[in-house]
Amino acid sequence: MSELTLDDFDYDLPPELIAQAPAADRTASRLLHLDAAGALHDRQFANLPGLLRPHDLLVFNDTRVIKARLFGEKRSGGKVEVLVERITEPDRALVHLRASKSPKAGAVMRLADAFEVTMLGREADLFDLRFPAPVLELLAEHGQTPLPPYITHTPDTGDDTRYQTVYAREPGAVAAPTAGLHFDEPLLETLRAQGVETAFVTLHVGAGTFLPVRADKLSEHVMHSELYTLPQATVDAIARARAAGGRVIAVGTTSVRALESAAASHWPLQATRGDTRLFITPGYAFRVVDALVTNFHLPKSTLMMLISAFAGMDPIRRAYAHAVARRYRFFSYGDAMFIEHRPAQA
Repeated sequence: MSELTLDDFDYDLPPELIAQAPAADRTASRLLHLDAAGALHDRQFANLPGLLRPHDLLVFNDTRVIKARLFGEKRSGGKVEVLVERITEPDRALVHLRASKSPKAGAVMRLADAFEVTMLGREADLFDLRFPAPVLELLAEHGQTPLPPYITHTPDTGDDTRYQTVYAREPGAVAAPTAGLHFDEPLLETLRAQGVETAFVTLHVGAGTFLPVRADKLSEHVMHSELYTLPQATVDAIARARAAGGRVIAVGTTSVRALESAAASHWPLQATRGDTRLFITPGYAFRVVDALVTNFHLPKSTLMMLISAFAGMDPIRRAYAHAVARRYRFFSYGDAMFIEHRPAQA
């Protein structure tokens, strides 16, 4: 097979199919089912319990989106926009920073017209800022929910709730694990009642998930780093599911990356915490995940590459063409897919 390029993961998407707001109810979205044979089935997300079996295990990412975006100005009066990428110490964070001119080390900026931060230095494209109090506390009081760039409205209190999963626990993400946005408590209870198990990983989704892939050849792309945790309780739940003949079903590509990163680090699987730059492309051999709940992803994105590795490039192309033709809603607030693993496909 010739070397894969960005164009292999492109598709045409009418802009009006990019969802700008969530469905009225979390479970009210549509669900495109791509089965292991490559067949497509139009369903509703509320139908998901009918696709699952007793002893199946759903693995959710319990990261919590922080109000990571702040606006302010330099002492010169120049405007700045700050997006926290990672909190490195209670009062320190690496951030994306937009300004007409990048500040130098030692520069002081006032954010949200409420407090001042000091620029300590740079790490590649990120700026290292010192905050005057715990970063999480300042963000909770003064920050803005960091909606993706393709959602055009200013975040409001509705977004504060709906751009967050109902099971979010561990603060640190600057983008939601959006496949989980479709689950509400009644659906989770229905699944538990029919014998479907649940477990959690944590992967703090970074803003890098929205950055374009700049290298035309996939082999030249450097994946952004994200912090993840696979707890022992989830390792044990996976072992129980396997022993009972159940499937491991990742809710979201972030859960896939956490599980497969842990498997790449330690096999047999064991509790793990660390940074991952795992870049999953066609040809990747999945060790843990048997099926995937996911939203629709941006053209030419690393997430398109991941699902193409999982289901096969041709089935994904057909699925996305079908979704466009049937007017599914795309991206973070859009509809979902249930994809069953199709090994060794390209």
